[in-house]
Amino acid sequence: MLCLGIESTAHTFSCAIVEKKNDKGKILSDIRKIYRPSDGQGIHPREASRHHIEHSANVLSECMQKANLSIKDIDIISYSAGPGLGPCLRVSGVIARTISSYHKIPIYPVNHAIGHIELGKMLTGAKDPLVLLVSGGHTMLAAFKYKKWRIFGETLDITLGQLLDQFGRSLGFASPCGKKIEELALESKKYVELPYVVKGNDVSFSGLMSAAKRISKNKQDACYSLQETAFAMIGEAAERALSFTEKKELLVVGGVAANKRLSQMFKQICSRQKAKFFVSPLEYSGDCGSQIAWTGLLEAGVKKGAKISDTFVKQSWRLDTVQIDY
Repeated sequence: MLCLGIESTAHTFSCAIVEKKNDKGKILSDIRKIYRPSDGQGIHPREASRHHIEHSANVLSECMQKANLSIKDIDIISYSAGPGLGPCLRVSGVIARTISSYHKIPIYPVNHAIGHIELGKMLTGAKDPLVLLVSGGHTMLAAFKYKKWRIFGETLDITLGQLLDQFGRSLGFASPCGKKIEELALESKKYVELPYVVKGNDVSFSGLMSAAKRISKNKQDACYSLQETAFAMIGEAAERALSFTEKKELLVVGGVAANKRLSQMFKQICSRQKAKFFVSPLEYSGDCGSQIAWTGLLEAGVKKGAKISDTFVKQSWRLDTVQIDY
């Protein structure tokens, strides 16, 4: 079965075609175009959606050409229905509905966060992991139980991705800022004490960001201290969740999963807890159409496509509200 997946929750517009055979997935093509704001500026939803509209036809065409397929070969279509930025989400929704209606292809709305998790499991081979989802839109620890992803810790304010981006923009970097902060952190070993806030098994990053800005005269020391503190906070919560759930696997997904220092710290946690460590491959850690296509294929295995009247977009759509039957 072949699925065309369309992703447009935030700064990335992506189309991908994924094939499913005997519960195995194969990515045939994954084409992306990323909206990049000016240095020091954050993502503007209206400008990002305009970017997605302008590039959508070329991205879709290139996706089909790379897979050496035509739209008539596609069995189902899926799109990112949320959570995300409203104007951006509507782009993938409109395109998916148009293709589905015109070509009579079953359509599946997909939760973007669950897409990260399912693609991570497919690419790494993780079976039943505790998942750390860290991105611009999410920071949460989740484990699957009774047909839903259950949350065992999350941010109380801004996400880890937002922390890195907002701090990076205050230094004049262009979003996304995670890679630049990681590079500068490698140039320092001087740790400056910053607020460390873990409440129960939840974390809070806003005070950390404010304090990091106050020491940002030395960019290298500030980036190093910010990373070490933030990663240690979420690491403490993850280690506690591993112990509580007794999971034997830990999977890190989302855009921030690309950070090598984060992986290094979590490998140490898994070693202490005698758990296997998995992380999404760098190429697929960020937003992409493949996560939407693969999740759509999993959905198609247990239910029929949605009615066009039910193909919504939902800016706030928590993954722990989604019942999973596959």
